[in-house]
Amino acid sequence: MKYLSNVDAQLAEVIKSVGQYSIKIRSNAFQSLVESIIYQQLAGTAATVVYRRFIKYYHETMPTPIQILSSPDTELKSKVGLSSKKIEYLKDLSARIEDGRLSLEILPSMTDEEVINRLQQVKGIGRWTAEMFLIFCLGRQDILPVSDLGIRKAMQKLYSLSELPRPAEMLAISQVWKPYRSIATWYLWKSLSKFTSIG
Repeated sequence: MKYLSNVDAQLAEVIKSVGQYSIKIRSNAFQSLVESIIYQQLAGTAATVVYRRFIKYYHETMPTPIQILSSPDTELKSKVGLSSKKIEYLKDLSARIEDGRLSLEILPSMTDEEVINRLQQVKGIGRWTAEMFLIFCLGRQDILPVSDLGIRKAMQKLYSLSELPRPAEMLAISQVWKPYRSIATWYLWKSLSKFTSIG
């Protein structure tokens, strides 16, 4: 917080307003990825409803990959409310873990880009989802998700930009935040929820 406040006056105002950094790290890698897939392209409230139904379907516990693979698609659609695509994504993730193509245990020892490349092999996991995994599961401190609309909006507002910044501009602005771009990202998200009452 002190470092970021010293290198960026605008961000310093956000940090002062939002307060202490308190990111919530998810220790269960499989659960983190399952949650990310379910939450994709859904508004927060709607996604939470679907996720709760998902957990309830498995008797209030996070299912194993085997359990997901053995669950009928029709029930995941009718009882949980998952789309065909998300069922396909969850089953592809589960299958890769079961047959060893994806080892979650080795991800912490890999570089950021190696983790992103490995996770992107799973259907439905793009760069943004992999970046969220790096921040919220592996606790990596220097991730800037340039495709995240919330971050783009927060940057536009904070730096009084005439339009939403493109990736190159975002990377240029964030250079001074290194090696703590994940922390700056968290504050940008919080600035949106604090000043526009979102989330």
